Amino acid sequence: MANYLMLTVDTEALPNRAIDNHVDRLMLGIHENGTAGVKDMASITSEFGGSMVFFIDICGALNEKNKVLEIARWLEQHGQDVELHLHPEYLPKEYWNDTPYEWKPKLLNIYEEKNSDKEFFLLKTFSDELANAIGRKILAFRAGSFRWNSVTLETLKKLDIPMSFNNTQAAMALGQCPYSSPMQRPFKWSNGIIEVPVTEKNFFPKFSDNWWVRFQYPLCSLVRYRPRWCSFIPYSISPKDNFVVCLMHSWSFLYRDENGIEYYKDDKRMEGFRRMLKSMSKDFDIIDSKNLLDLINKGKIDISHTEDISKTIYVPVTQNRSTVQKKRVK
Repeated sequence: MANYLMLTVDTEALPNRAIDNHVDRLMLGIHENGTAGVKDMASITSEFGGSMVFFIDICGALNEKNKVLEIARWLEQHGQDVELHLHPEYLPKEYWNDTPYEWKPKLLNIYEEKNSDKEFFLLKTFSDELANAIGRKILAFRAGSFRWNSVTLETLKKLDIPMSFNNTQAAMALGQCPYSSPMQRPFKWSNGIIEVPVTEKNFFPKFSDNWWVRFQYPLCSLVRYRPRWCSFIPYSISPKDNFVVCLMHSWSFLYRDENGIEYYKDDKRMEGFRRMLKSMSKDFDIIDSKNLLDLINKGKIDISHTEDISKTIYVPVTQNRSTVQKKRVK
């Protein structure tokens, strides 16, 4: 059986992570003393015969939308996989003035069925803009900060976006989503959407369900990739995992100061990423969402496990979850 690695990059220019020139600094990684951004990530991954999945957010940099779309176009033209990311909480209040929708709720994880038209508007608007820029339909979606629920899955179905990259136990523990399956391989929701979980390890599983740590780059000191002969070390990611999804951000090669501002210091994180891929590419095929769909369609990756979408309904604290789920199943 082949082993597969997916490198997923939340590509965003959120206002609180830079003082100015947000897209240049946080996506392209352009700083006064050096550059380390998405083009560098793409170049390094190409050295090992793979492509990354860049989840592009426009909402956080709406005033620089054309520059964001230009980056998306460049990535797609250079063999990368561009998909949809969404941080609607950063849309200015004025954005909603010319729409039939209120600006609240801002977070997708607290949308209810009554907000489904609004979520459809959001995902359709930004997926259409992205699709027009790259010249093909969008295949996958990741919600900003993994804030999603059943309304999101229903909206993806309506828009014919076949894949969700949102399942993470860590996000559920943080209250960012109402449900997460402990599955670490792709599976299906009951409405047919394919879910691709972020790879995580559960610390102290006998004592708590909340100690989940993600496999992400820069590498966490707790969860690291190790060769097969070292896989006995606790919380290792190794070829025994078979299917691995790594979480990154467009600013993953940068450093963060005490105020949360990203800045360039050196190329150590770039070189560390190259070393990681050099090691992992010996054991894993690096694939993107287009490759994944093809592998699923050819039966090379099994997605027979199905989770009920009713588990993912957001229930306000004033309501009873079991009652709402029964209504939803009907």
